[in-house]
Amino acid sequence: MREPWVVGVSGASGTPYAAAVVGGLLDAGQAVDLIVSRAARLTILDETGRPFRDGHWAEDLAAWLGRDLTDADLRHWPAGDLAAGPSSGSYRVRGMAVVPASTAACAGIAIGLSKDLLQRAAEVNLKERRPVVVVPRETPVTRSHLEHLIALHDAGAVVLPASPGFYGAGAAASAQQLVDFVAGKVLDALGVPHTLFRRWSGELAAARRDAEEA
Repeated sequence: MREPWVVGVSGASGTPYAAAVVGGLLDAGQAVDLIVSRAARLTILDETGRPFRDGHWAEDLAAWLGRDLTDADLRHWPAGDLAAGPSSGSYRVRGMAVVPASTAACAGIAIGLSKDLLQRAAEVNLKERRPVVVVPRETPVTRSHLEHLIALHDAGAVVLPASPGFYGAGAAASAQQLVDFVAGKVLDALGVPHTLFRRWSGELAAARRDAEEA
């Protein structure tokens, strides 16, 4: 039986994180159900110059990810479809990542608002005690945002801020390396293997370079 990971993309800036997570899941041979909120479509257009349309989602997604999706196990659910599979706990999935997670999405999930399919799917996965990873990106944060993140934590979600580490590539890290670091942490939280970043080995970067050059 097909058991996909649900990836919800909300309207916060940081859609490259979502693209990297989806790509990492596909590289690991995982099935993916994708939900892109209406606000996220505007953000994708702003950050990439590419549209994301319900009627052309496959070609738009391939262009956004920059990869051939012919053999990928992918399904797209419109954010306004509250009768979609992920809206029910009886629809089998492995868990969900909300990446990036806007303050509005965090609040809606935390209080069970179910404003759209993204929020409803996250609420369903929490109540079914499946893995849920929420990736807030906005900074600084208000008290209400912190309270919503605490509520998500208490409900069983992993709150994973988009805070890239530099020990893998150093201060000269490219934007993609920093994006991949966060995406890799999301996959770690879901228990999905990947090679998106160099893991800490107990050696400082200078000592590691010296060893590699020797």
